[in-house]
Amino acid sequence: MKDITIGWLGAGVMGRSMSGHMLKAGYRVILHTRSREKASELEEMGAVWKDTPKEVAESAEVIFSTLGYPEDVRSVILGKDGVIHGMGPGKTIVDMTTSSPDLAREIAREMKKRDAEAIDAPLSGGDTGARDASLAIMCGGEPEAFEKILPLLKNLGSEIKRFGEAGSGQKAKLANQILIASSMVGTVEALLYAERSNLNLTELVEVMEKGAACCWSLSNLGRRMISADWEPGFYVKHFIKDMRIALDDSLRMGLSLPGLDLAYEFYLRAQREGMEEQGTQVLMRVLKSLNQSSL
Repeated sequence: MKDITIGWLGAGVMGRSMSGHMLKAGYRVILHTRSREKASELEEMGAVWKDTPKEVAESAEVIFSTLGYPEDVRSVILGKDGVIHGMGPGKTIVDMTTSSPDLAREIAREMKKRDAEAIDAPLSGGDTGARDASLAIMCGGEPEAFEKILPLLKNLGSEIKRFGEAGSGQKAKLANQILIASSMVGTVEALLYAERSNLNLTELVEVMEKGAACCWSLSNLGRRMISADWEPGFYVKHFIKDMRIALDDSLRMGLSLPGLDLAYEFYLRAQREGMEEQGTQVLMRVLKSLNQSSL
C-alpha cells in the first residue's frame, strides 16, 4: 500500500474508472458518493466507505472530487459536513468537476485559511479517456501544490498542465468545451450531408480521420452516431452546464461567441425533447429531426 491515502468523492461515469485506477495503483482510497450503490464495485476492490465528505477529508491527505454541477461542488466541498470541515495543514482538495472559475478561486481562499491547498483540475477525454487513463487534465492552483499531486494525476491522464493560479484550470477547460461545441455541430452536419448523399458513413469517417477534418468528436463519437448509440460517455445535461458557464464567463469578459450560442441552443432542444441523460452525440438526432421537419 502506498503512503498517501486518497479521498474520492463521486463515482459516476468518469469517477468510477478514475478512482479504480488509484486502487489498482496501490493507494488506499476513502470514498463517499451520493448513492452508495454506485460505490459497491469500488468497495469490492478495497475502497473504504465514509458517510460524509467531511469524514473522507479527515481520513485522507489528498481528496479528489468528480461531481456534476457547481452547486454540487459548493455543497460537497464548502457545505455542511463538507470537505472543508475535515481539512487541515498539508491536505489538498483536487476538484476535477467542470465548474465555475469564481468558485474555484473561492475554494482556494477557504482552504488557505486552514493551511490547506486547492487545485482545480477539470479533465477532457470522456468515458474512454477515464477507462484508459489517457485524460487531458487542466490545472489551476499554486505551483507547489500542483507538483505535489502531479504523480497522482499521472495515474489518470496522459497530458497534464498547470495554467496558473486557482481558476485557471477551469478557464482552460471552458476553452476546451467551446471548441468541442463547434466541432460537434460540424461533425453532425458533415455526417448528415454524407448520409443524404448516400455515402458509406463508416468508410467516410475512416478517410476523414486521416485528413484535415480529423477531430476528437469525429473519431470518438462519429461511429456512435452512425450506429445510433446514444449511451453517455458525457451527458447532454453536463455539456449544457459547461456551455452555460462558458457563456456566462465570456459575457463577463465582453466576448460574443455566436458559434457557442448556436451549439447551446441545439443542446437545449435535446434537453426539451427528453434527451438530457443521453450522450452528447445525440445531437445527431436533434439535427436530423430539424431537417425532417423542413422537408
